[in-house]
Amino acid sequence: MHTSSDEAQQTIDGVRMTGSRALLESFLIEGVDTLFGYPGGAIIPVYDALYDYRNRLRHILVRHEQGAVHAAQGYARVSGRVGVCLVTSGPGATNTVTGLADALMDSTPIVLITGQVGSSLLGTDAFQETNFIGITQAVTKWNCQVKRAEEIPAAIAKAFFVARSGRPGPVVVDITKDAQCGVAPFHYERVTSIRSYVPVSEPDPARLDEAARLIDEAQRPLVMVGQGVLLGNAEAQLRAFLEKSGMPVASTLLGLSAVPTDAPQYVGMLGMHGNYGPNIRNRECDLIVAVGMRFDDRVTGSPAHFAENARVIHLEIDPAEIGKIIPADVPVAGDVRQTLPMLTERIHSRDHSAWIEGFRVCDRIERERVIDKALHPAGGRIHMGEAVDTVARAYANDAVVVTDVGQQQMFAARYFGFRHTRSLVTSGGLGTMGFGLPAAIGAKLGAPERDVVLFVGDGGLQMTIQELGTIFQSKVPVKIVLLNNSFLGMVRQWQELFYDSRYSFTELTNPDFGMIARANGLGYRRVESREELADAVAEMKASQEAYLLEVCVENQENVFPMVPAGAPAAEIRLE
Repeated sequence: MHTSSDEAQQTIDGVRMTGSRALLESFLIEGVDTLFGYPGGAIIPVYDALYDYRNRLRHILVRHEQGAVHAAQGYARVSGRVGVCLVTSGPGATNTVTGLADALMDSTPIVLITGQVGSSLLGTDAFQETNFIGITQAVTKWNCQVKRAEEIPAAIAKAFFVARSGRPGPVVVDITKDAQCGVAPFHYERVTSIRSYVPVSEPDPARLDEAARLIDEAQRPLVMVGQGVLLGNAEAQLRAFLEKSGMPVASTLLGLSAVPTDAPQYVGMLGMHGNYGPNIRNRECDLIVAVGMRFDDRVTGSPAHFAENARVIHLEIDPAEIGKIIPADVPVAGDVRQTLPMLTERIHSRDHSAWIEGFRVCDRIERERVIDKALHPAGGRIHMGEAVDTVARAYANDAVVVTDVGQQQMFAARYFGFRHTRSLVTSGGLGTMGFGLPAAIGAKLGAPERDVVLFVGDGGLQMTIQELGTIFQSKVPVKIVLLNNSFLGMVRQWQELFYDSRYSFTELTNPDFGMIARANGLGYRRVESREELADAVAEMKASQEAYLLEVCVENQENVFPMVPAGAPAAEIRLE
């Protein structure tokens, strides 16, 4: 007979237990099923308690603490749940800082538990002591230190509420060793509100009325969709708004898959390496409706010249993002899952098909001058775009795509295509090389029923290549497409275009990736000719286990279109 978490909680309420056990019981009440971590001296009591919870909590032993956070991010991004990590003090904790910064920039809900030296040793520079609360204040949504066993349940309840509520983000709970070992009665009370913390603003009806008026009057509008739609589970609400408004819609990098890329109103990806249409035509727009996005500099280019003839309606859960980069004529603070239907009710049905057709003209220009060359190059080595396209067709555009950072990230975002929501996991705001491999592990564990394909470059792979050992031990069947150009490709592209082809320390001498893959139990194949590519992709897809497909690609290929850094988005280059 299945026992609910509430029933299980009632049976242990008031029972005296160690702080370590209280931590694990708190996880269970919050619905946690997977932990990513690495043991060490200051967290040993928790790991000792975990020994008795192995049937209820799956623990994935990573090979580096940074990998634990990135894996938890991948898990959270595809599942919509909070990712949970467990590491020790000192270097174990500081190794997670990059992952925390990445999670904060990309609004990913993470709860990181760090061990800490005993409370009597705090401030003494004890072995493996760091002031981790001070270190992480700038890269977390909230953090706290717990010094007593009885305080652990309340801290965990607050941590999960803060991590998942409002605009999600990472939270750190630093627990001293004596708090882990101490004994206290267990009592857990879920947190549903915190005084002075308002995660979601109530929408202002007057502003919604004004937004509806602007939408009804607009002749050349554009909806810009960000990750907030995915985080808010508002895909259906967005679809209803688009159907009634008739407006074209473009996506940020992290907003990809909120709208299927073959949807009739979808006009492409925004940004530095986005599609020609939404970038070149923003100056023609008379209205921008921004939904759950923050006008990142990679989207706007020069803010002074971004959509300079348009009024701006900004729907956003975090009021701090409204007006931060692009002034909003009508700010609408609130959860887009709530504000979108309220706006849809207020607007009239419209037909903007003639305006959308102008984007299709841009699509045809981009296809002729960029896409056809990328997907069907005239001889030479395999190009990244055609490799991504071959994989996409093999999977019928139906997989969770994870990327590292660099050229392969942009090619994957541009050419894979997305049919279902939560289908892209990538590092957007921080741009963390090394993110891809551990994130793919977490994504597969978060969505075991879906195919997970990682696109990674030879530079990024080697930053966290030790996580192949995690795949080996935990038997996570991710498919890895290594696009090997023996360069730090994106930096090399900038050096070519803006630094007179002075390739300063961007060429890589790589190891034998096949030997490394086989040593870690992965299937492996290396492809150098395009005649082999489709067969190799089919072999990878058919494998029931983890697989690394190394594709040797043109080493001086560039990603286009491209908006030069700081230039207006409308000055996008096609070559």
